[in-house]
Amino acid sequence: MLATDQLTEFLSAVADRPAGPAAHHAAVECAARALDADVAVLMIDGGVVAAIGLPADEVPAYTLAEIAVGRRATLELGDGRYAVTFATISGTSPGVLVLGRVSSPFTAEEVCLLRGMARVLELSLQSLHVIESERRYAEENGRLLGYLDHGRRVFEELGTVQRAIGRRTPVPQVFDMVVTAVRDLLGVDMVTINLVERDDPSRVGIVAATGVPAEVAAKLRHVPLAAGGVSGLAILGDELVAIEDYTTSPIALSPMTAARLKSIMAAPLHENGQTAGSIAVGSFTSKRDWDKPAREILQAFADHLSLALTDARTQEAMSQAFLDALTGLATRALFQTRMEEALSPAGLGGAVLFVDLDRFKVVNDSLGHAAGDALLTGVATRIQACLREGDTAARLGGDEFAVLLPGLHSADEAMPIAERILAALREPFDLLGAETFISSSIGVAFSAPGEHAGSVLMVHADLAMYQAKKLGKDRYEVFEPTMQEAFQAHIALEADLRRAVLRHEFELRYQPIVHLQTNEITGVEALIRWMHPERGIVPPMDFIPLAEETGMIVPIGEWVLREATSRVAEWNARRPGPPLSVSVNLSAVQLEQAALIQVVDSALTDAGLPPAQLVLELTESLLVDHRPTTLQRLEGLKALGVRLAIDDFGTGYSSLAYLRRFPVDIIKIDKSFVDDVVDEPTAAALTHGIIQLGRALQLSTVAEGIEHAGQLTSLAGGNCEMGQGYYFAEPLTGTALSDLLFPRPDPGLSSHPSFNRLPLF
Repeated sequence: MLATDQLTEFLSAVADRPAGPAAHHAAVECAARALDADVAVLMIDGGVVAAIGLPADEVPAYTLAEIAVGRRATLELGDGRYAVTFATISGTSPGVLVLGRVSSPFTAEEVCLLRGMARVLELSLQSLHVIESERRYAEENGRLLGYLDHGRRVFEELGTVQRAIGRRTPVPQVFDMVVTAVRDLLGVDMVTINLVERDDPSRVGIVAATGVPAEVAAKLRHVPLAAGGVSGLAILGDELVAIEDYTTSPIALSPMTAARLKSIMAAPLHENGQTAGSIAVGSFTSKRDWDKPAREILQAFADHLSLALTDARTQEAMSQAFLDALTGLATRALFQTRMEEALSPAGLGGAVLFVDLDRFKVVNDSLGHAAGDALLTGVATRIQACLREGDTAARLGGDEFAVLLPGLHSADEAMPIAERILAALREPFDLLGAETFISSSIGVAFSAPGEHAGSVLMVHADLAMYQAKKLGKDRYEVFEPTMQEAFQAHIALEADLRRAVLRHEFELRYQPIVHLQTNEITGVEALIRWMHPERGIVPPMDFIPLAEETGMIVPIGEWVLREATSRVAEWNARRPGPPLSVSVNLSAVQLEQAALIQVVDSALTDAGLPPAQLVLELTESLLVDHRPTTLQRLEGLKALGVRLAIDDFGTGYSSLAYLRRFPVDIIKIDKSFVDDVVDEPTAAALTHGIIQLGRALQLSTVAEGIEHAGQLTSLAGGNCEMGQGYYFAEPLTGTALSDLLFPRPDPGLSSHPSFNRLPLF
């Protein structure tokens, strides 16, 4: 702790220094003293800038460069032979801090401390670079970022923030300084700083604000990240997002809309290189054109806030450098150090297991954080019991664990340990008196000595774990190069999807739902299509899972709901007879949103569609894996008057108990049953059994995927009420379905095969 205190004092002093040499020498002296080193050298951009224990002009720069890439583990100077360790410095001025001593090799704990110190030095050098470049720009141009009158003030405000960071001003005070400065400099009505919650990274909240109505701020202090609007999108996409007309934005938040927000812009904040929050500015009085100067000013303050967040977390991490406070396992920093030792050319090589719990969030939400902590502690104990002497288990954060297995010769040797961990975690846990079952997904990656860097092997193990999740969870997968290719394509598609939300690249198709006895259209199902500018039409099966995974399904789903209800309300206003209903799919992610009921109610009100004419379709698995709030939310939707349907019935785990417990109105029989209803007696019996079950429970039945007359005859004869499929019509554009519902006296329309099978009215 003495070394940490010394470096903290140094950093406080360096905030007022105009250049870096003093910082360089202070850091070298502090590091050498803390680790009892005989020699210490700091190299920046390939040159020696400070040295302890030998003259700077005698430093063997080439040898130090070899040490910095792991090719040497010792340093020979004159008659002495030194054990060495090093820590790299990234950022605008990359470098390396090398320490050597004669007495004994450096321990992994000492290496962790050195890396923490190097990280703090990196922050100091980066902040000096930022403030110096901004000062130089202001002096050379007489302005900053195009703001002629504000240039000096911008520079002064940034300098004030920078000095506060260097002096360890509490982060909340830095936040207050920033929101006030940004409000005045940009002339905006509102500024908010929003941070992802540490205990629950799926949620975000306002931690500092100015100009936000109190009732609005209260509603936005603890919201799902996926439902975080523009601020959430800036965090998820890790990019600045600017909306000039908030009233038409598909990701507008209802509290902000109610407060009459006109324009908003948000930039991401980072902590140790990872997105950790956002800073947002907005206007209630008029729409704003977020020009380049305004964007750059916001980005400059976002960069300084990121420095403050990273600096605070670095200090915290240095005080808990080696062991996780909750589980007693190694921290990420200690794990990485030991992993790199094993993977160095002089090491033993080995395997890494990336262990992720499959249902931790469900347990945490349903039983509480105390039970969640007890579960993590129990998991740590069981993982440790599965390992050999010399192996290292670590908690990386949240419900993610890692295991280092040094000395193995192939990934095959790691498989028995992965299987032991899987089996151990399947056994029930006693969580505060409640017996709880979980499972885990494990990724396995192997490296021979010197083959892969530790960071690369961790990525490989993470990708393999991700594959295990995709293939059903409760299993392990071994890394294959094809996983990386698939992941890169996945990342590219995710970036396109985020842009698609902002650019309104989605369209709806409407498939008629037909009464099987009368052959009349009783409703439509709204099906989304992504019109990608380069890929063309992207099928839902290719992007809906990704949208659910990233949370983008929330704004997408709301747009679908509003678009579909508006269109069907328009058709119903034009046609005589019974009104059409519209079916919209509802994902588990949407059902988790506390504002869902209000969103549905608002969509119905805005469209002028009676609630009874909206059907929300749920998957069977959603009901099986429900949380305590699921039933409450479904009952809230029922209270609005909407109807609920179970989609793809028969393919999951539904039972009579689920049908009786949840307020379901409709069963949709999966296409796989309908396909064989004519040719396979077993399929026919199952299908007719589902129909009879629905009738007994007074539920409507809808058969999906009807493609020929034989299927229609069998289903209608079995008293199935409704159906949909290509036999009646493919999913149609809004214009095509409008033509179907309201035919014009044009002979060309009758040539469409679907139009000849449905009554035209």
